[in-house]
Amino acid sequence: MFEFPIIENLIESDVVYKDLVTPIADGIDSVKAMQDCWLGLSSYMSDFLIPCFSASNYFGNVENQRILTNSPVKNYTSHLNLFRFNMELLNKGYTGALKFLGDYFTRERDELLEAWFNTLYKGNKNSIKSILTKRMKTLNRIANEYPKAIQEVGPEFGFHFERGENEKVCETNRFILYRISPTDNHMVTDDRLKPVVIIPPYVLGENILAFLPYENRSYAHAFANQGIPTYIRVLKDIQKHEAVQIMAGEDDAADLRLFLEILRKKHGQPVTLNGYCQGGFITVCDLVSGELDGLVDALITCVSPIDGSKCSGLVNFLKSLPERYNDLAYGIKTLPNGNQVADGKLMSWVYKLKSIDTESPLASYLRDMLMLSSCDCTQFAFNKTATALNYWLRNDRTNIPLGITKLSFSSFNTPIARDGTLPVKLFGRKLNIKRIKEKKIPWLICYGEKDDLVEAGSSLAPMEYMAVETSPFPKGHVAIATSWSNPKSKYALHTRFGKGKHRGPVRFQLDQNSYLP
Repeated sequence: MFEFPIIENLIESDVVYKDLVTPIADGIDSVKAMQDCWLGLSSYMSDFLIPCFSASNYFGNVENQRILTNSPVKNYTSHLNLFRFNMELLNKGYTGALKFLGDYFTRERDELLEAWFNTLYKGNKNSIKSILTKRMKTLNRIANEYPKAIQEVGPEFGFHFERGENEKVCETNRFILYRISPTDNHMVTDDRLKPVVIIPPYVLGENILAFLPYENRSYAHAFANQGIPTYIRVLKDIQKHEAVQIMAGEDDAADLRLFLEILRKKHGQPVTLNGYCQGGFITVCDLVSGELDGLVDALITCVSPIDGSKCSGLVNFLKSLPERYNDLAYGIKTLPNGNQVADGKLMSWVYKLKSIDTESPLASYLRDMLMLSSCDCTQFAFNKTATALNYWLRNDRTNIPLGITKLSFSSFNTPIARDGTLPVKLFGRKLNIKRIKEKKIPWLICYGEKDDLVEAGSSLAPMEYMAVETSPFPKGHVAIATSWSNPKSKYALHTRFGKGKHRGPVRFQLDQNSYLP
């Protein structure tokens, strides 16, 4: 009698139904999987398109005013160039999405072929169905469980000043100065040490600097847990405080001076200013304006666009825009009280457009699909780093004072002059970066080696005008705050690391106190 092992294996496998209930159950599961797929993808689409609708609204408002002041030929040419720009973006996004799709289906094809082989030739009964079940669970995760996990990480992410764990030192109409308490219960702050004042970015907000504080992954607490008197300046809610809505760079400098004067009296010595990202650029502007003279004697900037024009990715994107549309007016939001601010969500969206080949909705969806399908279904746990980062991106995007946005916009469009003059002014004064050298203020510049948001050339621009200390960190823009803030990491902030024995920012700050016994 002839034997057909392939057919026998197929019959014995779960590919062939042996009752009437199983196909009905599988059919219901398939419909649910299709719903989850559409729900998940539509969520990514809406997150991308909502800022697009806002941009279209702002565009219409501005064009309704400008179209009458320009000639028909100029209007036609500008709109045609904008159409070409949009088509190039669409093509870039489409090509990038196809690449992600190809990579995803290549992986799926290989797994399915292996499962078929195991079913037909090795008699593994559950190979095919286990693969399909795993994919259905992945679709459910990305549509339902992942968004829930992102919201649930909220209580662990950020400072949560409302809990009263950190002392409010003082405040103005625009800012609050908090003293950061150590999360290490065995650490007591040593008030003899030089204090550090952290200036977070307007764009990213302060909470990224307290990423997961009770897991020892917090930039601010990396200082506090070494006994350093650590302070952070926090911007008040722009939606609730008109003074924030209408503030300019001069207000930033004046309020910072007030805070530093209070700390000078409290600690009896000048402070170290530590600006992160955009906060570093604003800090440098305040410092060279002369308003902080005698109050600061050390400077740290981390992944800061000191010369925004050297961020080639964003600058090239802005230059590719038709000149008429490289204008802040197309990103201005008018609040109910009539005040105008820069739309923070739209500003974040611009960075997505810059990298549309990897940040399109489909590309983002497939990237997360691969991440969430890489673990065993029965032992799955969401990566807390990923959920915390997504929580930050979804909840901490806020509008930005227009006066502050203009400073950054000027920096990205105009380079620092050869003599060191910045492209912005404060208090009607020219600002020259060489003033930091004249004041003999030591400066540590920390940057990300793979930072595609603030590229190394932008952070290291001051090297063209003075001697500064530099510390390169692996990975990208927020890695210093999220990965290397862990005191047990390879590039811990309180250590020296790498072949060059580079100092982390906390090590730099501790070394400012070498005169103490």
